[in-house]
Amino acid sequence: MTIERFQIQVSDEILNDLQYRINHIRWPDQLENADWERGTELNYLKSLVSYWRDHYDWRAQEAKLNRFSQFRCKIDGIDVHFVHERGKGPDPLPLILTHGWPDSSLRYQKIIPLLTDPASHGGNPEDSFDVIVPSLPGFGFSSRPKHPRVNNFRVAEMWAKLMTEKLGYSKFAAAGGDMGSGVTRYLAANHPERLYGIHLTDIGIIRDLIASSDQGTLSEEEWQYKNKASAWMAQEGGYMSIQSTRPQTLAYGLSDSPVGLAGWITEKFRSWSDCNGDLAQKFSEDELLTHIMVYWVTNTIGSTAHMYYDNAHSLPPIGYIEVPTGLALFPADILLPPKEWAMRNLNVTRWTSMPRGGHFTALEEPELFADDIRAFFRPFRTKSW
Repeated sequence: MTIERFQIQVSDEILNDLQYRINHIRWPDQLENADWERGTELNYLKSLVSYWRDHYDWRAQEAKLNRFSQFRCKIDGIDVHFVHERGKGPDPLPLILTHGWPDSSLRYQKIIPLLTDPASHGGNPEDSFDVIVPSLPGFGFSSRPKHPRVNNFRVAEMWAKLMTEKLGYSKFAAAGGDMGSGVTRYLAANHPERLYGIHLTDIGIIRDLIASSDQGTLSEEEWQYKNKASAWMAQEGGYMSIQSTRPQTLAYGLSDSPVGLAGWITEKFRSWSDCNGDLAQKFSEDELLTHIMVYWVTNTIGSTAHMYYDNAHSLPPIGYIEVPTGLALFPADILLPPKEWAMRNLNVTRWTSMPRGGHFTALEEPELFADDIRAFFRPFRTKSW
């Protein structure tokens, strides 16, 4: 039952080793007039790495992250790192937020103060939350699993234990995106009595629609989704194929090369965000590099890829979700779900089409995201206003 306080403290040895590596890079060639269509563009990455080498300050970023109240506890043999910030309203609602890949618990750092202390950001103090943001097993400052089958289903069971047995909440709210969407849906499917509701920014790749061969059973919107998803998988899904089949092979290169790691992650931030091809529109260099650094200093790119394998090979069916569900869909996100499918498979009580934003929702549009979270969960509070 022990919960220990945690502070991020990366050793000088790790930082000095990183500095050596980014001082001794062997760059690949790039075809003339090539842009991003073949992967991360060379000149962009050289510029980012130059900033990393000469200007980026991990210690400053580390201090910012350590302003949050952080803890670790052991659940099912895994040390789980989590942020736990108490709400500053009269009756905060406990809310667990689950991230995905290739981000980390940093996905939610901008919205934590918006949700815990809405009054300080132009909101109603009665909308406050106790916010819990765990790092998935094998991600960031959670420990790396030693055994297979740590998938979305198992993580949902761990989160149920975290919220009830470890933190003492008898009932709570949950939200997530990317892998976090899957974890949150399994929480709702397996522990509906524990949840007020769930809030999602996506529902992942709907593989049963992609696999369907009978057009007569699908609506026009679902058929369009099937075609779009099939094309996306062919053009953009290479990372998923290798992480779902040969994560160990990938891990050698990305664990050994910070530039390889940066190229792997940065390309996804560009492709999946609402940045119109210009990362600087949505993310500062410090933001991108801090995400990359969390993977580098913890040496977790391999363990995060293994979760793709376990999700592809060992997930059980999920079934209909009876827990009230809010969907906030951002227009530049990956493969927006057909509304008919969502209504058949989830108890959707709120559907929000956002005016802007992409896959990294809470990073890109924190105010929009926080406002929708507050609005969706407001009816579930013990007080009404």
